[in-house]
Amino acid sequence: GLLVTKCGLLRHRPGGGGAYWVDSQQKRYVPVKGDHVIGIVTAKAGDVFRLDVGGSEPASLSYLAFEGATKRNRPNVQVGDLIYGQFVVANKDMEPEMVCIDSSGRSSGMGIIGQDGFLFKVSLGLIRKLLAPKCEIIQELSQLYPFELVLGMNGRIWVKAKTVQQTLIIVNILEACEYMTAEQRKQALAKLSGN
Repeated sequence: GLLVTKCGLLRHRPGGGGAYWVDSQQKRYVPVKGDHVIGIVTAKAGDVFRLDVGGSEPASLSYLAFEGATKRNRPNVQVGDLIYGQFVVANKDMEPEMVCIDSSGRSSGMGIIGQDGFLFKVSLGLIRKLLAPKCEIIQELSQLYPFELVLGMNGRIWVKAKTVQQTLIIVNILEACEYMTAEQRKQALAKLSGN
């Protein structure tokens, strides 16, 4: 298997005697208006779902914030579901609020994410790289075999390939590519595709 250590910078605390601590680059996600993220439904409270988005507090999501949702036609959202949505409210004075529709009321790929994939977390730096247009890593991976991928700005990735083994290969490469050069990555992918 692929073993990757999550490293940080070793710093010395000024005036703190001999104390060292590791300053990891993984900082807590702070919701930003317009960001697309993957949230986990933690509670249903009346007309609102609460979602863990990896920030310091949960986000809210109204049952009406789905395409085609009405008072009578509610989305079937359960605690534990993964939701791909976007922040419409995100500032330090208010609870972050998510929706699963764009400005014209369409889902645009947002909503409940399929059950049987694999959710994992990467650094916020890596997620920005992966979300960049024409990301080489994603293009190279898509030549291996078909898979579904959802990338959240909050560092969460959901992936699903045909088999569990294929899914885990994608997960391994995405987690490792932060610490690999482009050349190392190409070699790893070539090995996998048997070239």
